[in-house]
Amino acid sequence: MMDTVEGLQFDPGFAPYILAFRGMVEYLYTDINRFKNLSQKKLKFRQYYKKILLGFNNNMGFYAGCLMWAAYIKTQNEQKLLGNHCLGQPYNAEENIAETQFMLWFANQFSKDMKYYLGEDFVFDEKTINLIKLYEEFLTINKGFTESKTNSDILLPKNIEPKDYKETIEKVLETGNLEELVNYIEA
Repeated sequence: MMDTVEGLQFDPGFAPYILAFRGMVEYLYTDINRFKNLSQKKLKFRQYYKKILLGFNNNMGFYAGCLMWAAYIKTQNEQKLLGNHCLGQPYNAEENIAETQFMLWFANQFSKDMKYYLGEDFVFDEKTINLIKLYEEFLTINKGFTESKTNSDILLPKNIEPKDYKETIEKVLETGNLEELVNYIEA
């Protein structure tokens, strides 16, 4: 996570905390849908919805953290990016934003499912939706980081300014609770 003499880490340490959210959601919904009886489906959904929300919020923290890390590395002198596994990979615009598109779809669908299965009104706030869109913009303007060799190659979305978030990121990484990072980004 620390800056080194030879460059800046592409990932400050988020990788161990990233969940395969889409895979988890698909697995849990498959389990819910294996029941024919609506009351059984409702019971399963009730068992799973908090886990689903935790995964969703973790992803949101990851998105915020990536934006914060990019804002931080833009405050540094030009240095090589270390560990960018995307560098040199073929760029596919559709694949690049597939995860964020799923998150937007899911945010809408989850609200409907909360009403259907639990009879509760639930809507993700505007800040959450805007953060997903902001992260999607970040992925798009950087072409999935396939050409990002140095920190000067990283582009920030319009409403993200270079800022030293390093200490905040380090503190959150100690706890592993990425969703705390959402509080530091204005989306």
